[in-house]
Formats: sequence, structure tokens, C-alpha cells
Amino acid sequence: MRKKLMLILLIGFLIGSCQKNAGIFEISGTVTDLSSSSGLENCKLYLYSYPVGTGEELLTDSTFTQNDGSYAFSFERAQMEKYKIELEKDGYFEGEEIIYFSALTLEEVNTVNLETYGKSWVGIRLLNNSPQIEDHFRYIKQEGKTNCSECCPAEEQNFYGDLDTTIYCANNANENYSIMYWVIGTSIVDIASANTTFLDTTLIEVTY
Repeated sequence: MRKKLMLILLIGFLIGSCQKNAGIFEISGTVTDLSSSSGLENCKLYLYSYPVGTGEELLTDSTFTQNDGSYAFSFERAQMEKYKIELEKDGYFEGEEIIYFSALTLEEVNTVNLETYGKSWVGIRLLNNSPQIEDHFRYIKQEGKTNCSECCPAEEQNFYGDLDTTIYCANNANENYSIMYWVIGTSIVDIASANTTFLDTTLIEVTY
């Protein structure tokens, strides 16, 4: 009788455990530093949830990546439209990944990998050695990071007359930044480029 009672209690415990875990989503993955092609350690991650039909953004959890860039989240299943993971770390560009509710499963751990670049900058040094009022200098970005708060525009940039300035633009670390430039009405046309270094500013100098 005692053995039977213990068996019933054990079965009840196992059923309860299964029911408890049945509503738990698990997400894990790795944050990669694309500047060095390695896992990014000690990167702060935020998990946000978006309840269906409310437009609200709720902070659900946060964590830090391990030495190899790995991380994990575990949270209760709920009626959400989607989830979002944001990453941030000093010296790196912020990033995010959207995960729609329909893409998640309870059957196994959901893998969501993120990636980002280290920050670097380029200084575009422009100097007109013999300025004339009619001089017209133009350049356009050929290579370089776009769509960030510190990024320089991708459209043509025009300057007139006397020119002696340096323009600073953010770029992905260890990648090229280049511009094509020309002086309107002359034969001067060329491309200037540089490979930018992590957390440093690299100069591109154009003198005409």
C-alpha cells in the first residue's frame, strides 16, 4: 500500500512538472563580433515582449553573454504578437532581432543568433590649396556603414570655394571606407579609401 501511494505521488509530481514546463519558451544563441569573427562576451541583452493588440513594449528579462558570446532566456508562454532581443555594449553598434510568436516552439530550445560590429571612425580631410570662388568639389560615399546615428549620408556632398574641413563618420571596425570625389569642370576625379581600426579614427586626406 505504501509503495502504491509513493508511486501515485511520483506520477503526480511528474505530471505536474510536465504541465509546468509545457508553457516555457527557451531561447539561446550566440552574439558574434563581426569585426573579429568571434563571440562577444559581456554583452548586455534585453528581451522585450509585445502583447497582442496593445502596442505595448514590455521588458521581460535581461542577461549578459558568456565568455564565448553565448546566452539563454527562459520565459513563460503568453499571448504575444512578437518578442525582440536588443544588444548593447560600449564600443559596439547596437543591434536587435525580432522573433514572431509563430516562430517559437515549446518542443525544443529556439536558436536565435545575433551579430554586431565594433565601432571605428573615419576623418575625411578636405583641403583646397588654391581656392577660387567658383570651385565646386563633390564626393559620394562608395563603401562604409550606413543607417546609424553617427553615420554620414550616402548622398552626394557638395562644397564651394574655400574648403578646409574634416568630416567624421562612423564605420564598422576593420572594414573599408571609401569615397569617390571630383572637382566639377576639371579633370580631377579619384577614389580615396582607408581601412578603419577598432575604437580609432583613420584619416582619408583629399587635397586639390
